[in-house]
Amino acid sequence: MNLPFYIAKRYLVAKKSQNAINIISWISVFSVAIGTFALVVVLSAFNGLEKLVESLFESFDADVRVEVKEGKTFHSNAVNYEDLANISGVKNYTRVLKEVCGVKYKNQQTIVQIKGVDQSYLEMSKIDSNIVEGRTVLQQDNINYAIVGYGISLHLNLNVENGVENLTVYAPKRSKISTLNAMNSVYRKQISPAGIFYLSPEYDNKYVITSLDFAQDLLEYDDEISSIEISAKKDADLEQLADELTHFFGDDFNVKSRLEFNQLLYKTNKTEKWVTFLILVFILMIAAFNILSSLSMLIIDKKKDINTLTHLGASKKLIRSIFFLEGILINLTGAFSGLILGVVVCLLQEHVGLIRLEGGIVDYYPVSLNPVELIYIIITVVVIGFLTSWYPVRNLTKV
Repeated sequence: MNLPFYIAKRYLVAKKSQNAINIISWISVFSVAIGTFALVVVLSAFNGLEKLVESLFESFDADVRVEVKEGKTFHSNAVNYEDLANISGVKNYTRVLKEVCGVKYKNQQTIVQIKGVDQSYLEMSKIDSNIVEGRTVLQQDNINYAIVGYGISLHLNLNVENGVENLTVYAPKRSKISTLNAMNSVYRKQISPAGIFYLSPEYDNKYVITSLDFAQDLLEYDDEISSIEISAKKDADLEQLADELTHFFGDDFNVKSRLEFNQLLYKTNKTEKWVTFLILVFILMIAAFNILSSLSMLIIDKKKDINTLTHLGASKKLIRSIFFLEGILINLTGAFSGLILGVVVCLLQEHVGLIRLEGGIVDYYPVSLNPVELIYIIITVVVIGFLTSWYPVRNLTKV
C-alpha cells in the first residue's frame, strides 16, 4: 500500500481537531469545482455560438466565392462550367448578380441589395430551413418570385400569407440619363414576394433574393454576373479548394473561402473565447489559494502526527509527500466534480434545453462540448493545483 496516499486520503475525509479546517478543506474543493464548471460551461457556450454563426453563414453564403478583380461584373460565358464542376471538392455552384436597389411596397420603401441567383442556389444553400413565412421559390411557370429578408419585410409591412401585392424594384441606369425626369434615370420592374427568411440582422435587413434572370433583366445585362458561389463537398478542405480554384480562374479573379470573407468575425469569436478562458483561469488561480490555506492549517494541526512519524523513522520527503498528495486530492476532487457537473449540464442544455433564448434564432442557448478542450481544462486545473500544493508543503514542512 502507498503509505503517503493512504494517510493523505484519511486526512481528506477524517474529521480534524479544529472543525474550521474541515470547512476550509471542503470550501477549497467547492472553489475548484465551481471554477472548473465555469470553464466547461463558458467554453462550450462559445463553441455553440461559433457553430450557430457558422450554420447561419452556411445557410446564406457559399463555401467559396469567385469575383473579378477589376470592375463590377464579368461575362458568364468566360468560364468553362463543365471543367469547374469536375474539380475535386466542388459539389455545386451558382452564378450571382448583386446590385443595390430601391424596393417599394404599397406606401413603404427601403434600400436593399438584390441578389440574383441560379436555381442551384436553393439546392446548395440552406435558405429553405430558415423560411419563416411563405415558400422557397424563385421561378415558377415563367413567373419570377422574391425571397425577402425578415427585417426588410418588417420595414415594408409585408405579409406574404395574405395575398400580397407585387414589390416594385428600382435600380439606377448605367447609361447617361436626363435629370429632367427622375423616373427616366432608373430601371423599374415588379416581382411577387414568395417567402420571408430569418437568419440574422446582417442578412435580414439587407438582402432580397431573386432569380438571376430577373436581376439581369432588371439591370439590362445580357450574361454579366458579379460572382460565382461554390459549395464544397463534405470532406473538402476549403483552403486547398480555394487554391485550386485560384489556379483554375487565373490572375483576373479573386477567390476567397468563407473563412476569409468572414475572417474578422471568426477571429473576433476566437479572441473573445480565449480571453474569457484566461480570465476564468485567473479567477480559478485565486480560488485555488484556498488549497494553500487549508494545507497550511492542516500542517499546523497535524504537528503531533508529524512528530510521531518522524520518531518512527519517516523522512522529510515522505512527510512532504503526504501533505502534497492531500493538496492534489483536494484539487482533483474539485476538478473532476466540476468537470462532470459541467458536462452533464451542457449535455442537458444541448439535448433537452434548460435555458431558453427568448426572441433568438434558436429556441435554446446553443452549447457544444469539445473533448480536446476538456483535456486542456483538466491539465490547467491540475497544474494550478500542483503549484498551490507544492509551495506550502515545501516551506511549512521545513519549519
